[in-house]
Amino acid sequence: MSDITGNGKFLVGIYDDDDVVLKAVKEVKNAGVRIHEVYTPFPIHGLDIALGHPRSRLGIAAFMFGLSGTITALLLTAYTESFDWPMIVGGKDSYSPIIYVPVIFELTVLFSALGMVGTFLVSNNLGPTVKPLMYDLRTTDNKFAMAIDLDKNNLVENDIEQILRNSGAAEVNVKQF
Repeated sequence: MSDITGNGKFLVGIYDDDDVVLKAVKEVKNAGVRIHEVYTPFPIHGLDIALGHPRSRLGIAAFMFGLSGTITALLLTAYTESFDWPMIVGGKDSYSPIIYVPVIFELTVLFSALGMVGTFLVSNNLGPTVKPLMYDLRTTDNKFAMAIDLDKNNLVENDIEQILRNSGAAEVNVKQF
């Protein structure tokens, strides 16, 4: 939470290659250093596993949003066809959900998509009023940054800096938020 409140001191190792940073994550963790986060300009396969992130539960959230869209569509079409504007055509039932499959599908997709956008923004603390913390501006272009929260590590800053340099960091900087 120190990066959100703005009171943290971080040691940032800058790497030039994705393979080097993936190998460095394993080396730094084996040295007993707790890594705050790794920032990359593109996704690196296996980085989440190397960092020890748990499997995402966003699929469950997407299913629940889609299910709520399906239920809403079924209730909306049932109410409209049976109570609000009943039309008996050719002596058929007043409500047949088969003819509303496109409406049900579209509301399922709409609820799921909008729900996931909202979930993404809330879970990543994003929004129009949130100022992002940039450990290094080059991570949006061609560099890889490994941020180490010095308050959450037992090792001395110089020892962590040496571990980062030995793991292949091109440069190591201190960043205060």
